[in-house]
Amino acid sequence: MRIGVLALQGDFYEHIVMLRRLGVEAVEVRLPAELAGLDGLIMPGGESTTIGKMAVAYGLLEPLRALAAAGRPLWGTCAGLILLAREVVDGVSGQPLLGLLDVAVVRNGFGRQVNSFEADLEVPRLGPPPFRGIFIRAPYVQRWGPGVEVLARLDDGKAVAVQQGRLLGTAFHPELTPAAFHPEAPADERFHRYFLDLAAR
Repeated sequence: MRIGVLALQGDFYEHIVMLRRLGVEAVEVRLPAELAGLDGLIMPGGESTTIGKMAVAYGLLEPLRALAAAGRPLWGTCAGLILLAREVVDGVSGQPLLGLLDVAVVRNGFGRQVNSFEADLEVPRLGPPPFRGIFIRAPYVQRWGPGVEVLARLDDGKAVAVQQGRLLGTAFHPELTPAAFHPEAPADERFHRYFLDLAAR
């Protein structure tokens, strides 16, 4: 299996490390030609306006839409979720979006970097135990269309993981499991395995 990771800005390398741990060929994607032959694509966290502008500069928006139209799964984490969304409630004027995932997201959903946090998430699709989500200047999903399934919520009800067909969005960073900060903790690969299952269908 060959999975691309959009490598314009942000924490793309951590996704590549996770994919390679799972025995997957992981490809850094910066140009449209590098989308050829992929079984799926991950769009990582970072700065959403910067990633969007660079995607425009490198001519990636339409090829990414075409990849999704061809049935390849796309997964946006944090800033990647924003790029994937149809609407950003508090977005920058003219912010580039793919407009594929029928959701409205709040870009700065929990405040500034200092307000970053971790939370245990019940994700029925993954089964027990709870998934430890790491939220770094994270968005959340405020509204969603009838074709969107909410996979996980915070205790206050905010939707932070959604799926629409083969499109997946998480407001947190599954590539930054507690093992990234606490070496004694095992890495939680379940969300990446879930995405690989989508790609294998």
